[in-house]
Amino acid sequence: MKKTGLILSICALFFALFLQGCGKVKEEKNEPRLLLGVSQIGSESAWRIGNTKDIEEEALNYGVGLMLENANQKQENQIAAIRRFIAYKVDVIAFSPIVEEGWDNVLKEAKDAGIPVILVDRDINTSKEDLTTCLIGADFYNEGVMAAEYLKRKADSLQMDHVNIVEITGTENSTPMRQRQAGFFDTIKDDKRMTILESIDGDFLTSRGAECMRYLLDTYGSEIDAVYSHNDEMTIGALPEIEEAGFAPGKDMIIISIDAGQEAIDVLKEGKINCVVECTPKLGKALMETALKLKNGEEVDKVIHPEELCFSDEMDTSTIAPRGY
Repeated sequence: MKKTGLILSICALFFALFLQGCGKVKEEKNEPRLLLGVSQIGSESAWRIGNTKDIEEEALNYGVGLMLENANQKQENQIAAIRRFIAYKVDVIAFSPIVEEGWDNVLKEAKDAGIPVILVDRDINTSKEDLTTCLIGADFYNEGVMAAEYLKRKADSLQMDHVNIVEITGTENSTPMRQRQAGFFDTIKDDKRMTILESIDGDFLTSRGAECMRYLLDTYGSEIDAVYSHNDEMTIGALPEIEEAGFAPGKDMIIISIDAGQEAIDVLKEGKINCVVECTPKLGKALMETALKLKNGEEVDKVIHPEELCFSDEMDTSTIAPRGY
């Protein structure tokens, strides 16, 4: 009996050690491959919400630990978040800058701490070198080009001699605002039919899109031939104002938007929007892969652009797949 008890005790001890060992393996397996600090601009649009969701999902897929903070549209909140990431000693920092200027000091702090910084979606304007490692995001300039090229084709198809355009821009001094405007203007500048009546800041918000459109209609009314809006939210805000003023969007006025979220695609299918240029929020995969390369000391491309499309009334819109944002 004593021998049997001794054998059972030894077995129990080995079993306990085995379980403890399994626990360590499991713990090591769940250890994040890196810790990534992300400062998101906010949750002002379906695009931004979709972008955040994609980053969260891809972090999970890649086993990346994520510290994600929402800046609620304020630069000072983003700067404070980046300083918290530095203090916490994350492996990599990523952020979408709300505006282009004003980042030098905090990014110098990150550089001095030896933490690489990735720009996501938007660029910054700085005279200092090597404050960031790369930019992952859309080619905003080309989005403006695609929007303008569509308008020129549409004017051709309608045999228009003159096209009066109003532009509702994104947040003043943001990268997408500047580059979407530049790409559009550069593409139409040699077309004598095209006239920009006015450009007005809609701040990428639905409510501001509505306010801007009311003002533009009060000011120019039936003179407006085309509306070029820098994102879907502002476009969706503008449409009811156009209808309330007695015009049919998509018919009396050519409506061009950017982002290609599901709501805008649905309205495109209804015929109230004529063209939507894609700006995909699905940047999470590229972000995780780039962050892992940086942690491993590998070289990365300075600019990483996703492939983007243009959806319009020139195509069979029923073939457009669900957008997921």
